[in-house]
Amino acid sequence: MKLILTQDVPGLGTPGDVVEVKDGYGHNYLMPRGFAIAWTRGGEKQVTQIKRARKVREVRDLGHANEIKQALEALTITMPAHAGETGRLFGSITNADVADAVKAAGGPVLDKRKVRLSSPIKTVGKHQAKVDIHADVTATVTFEVVAG
Repeated sequence: MKLILTQDVPGLGTPGDVVEVKDGYGHNYLMPRGFAIAWTRGGEKQVTQIKRARKVREVRDLGHANEIKQALEALTITMPAHAGETGRLFGSITNADVADAVKAAGGPVLDKRKVRLSSPIKTVGKHQAKVDIHADVTATVTFEVVAG
C-alpha cells in the first residue's frame, strides 16, 4: 500500500514522504491516527504542500538549532501543580505540559512529540526533560515543579 506521510513517523519517514507499507499497518494504524493519507496521482500536489509547510517550520540549520538549544537551556521554568502535603502530585506532568510551560516562560514553541521525559513527573522539585531540536542537537530543559 502506498501512502503519503502527513506527520513524522519514527523509523518510516517525515511529512511529505511517499512510503510503501503493509495494508494492515496503513489501514489500522497510520491512516486512523492521521499520520498518513492514501497516495493518489493527484496527491503529488499534497506532497509539495506538505513539504513546503515542513520547510517553514523546521530548523534552518545546525547553527540555528544550537541557538534554540542555548535559549532553551537558559530558561527558568516553574510549573505549578496540585500536590499533597508529602509533595506527591495529583496526576502527573507530561511532555505536553513541559512544552506548554516552555512557551509560557518565553521560550520557542515546541512540538510535544519532540519532548522526552524519562517517566511522567509525579513529585514536586527540580526535573529535566530532553528536547530533540535537530537530528544532531538535543537540549536538556531543567524545570521546577512547585505545589500550587
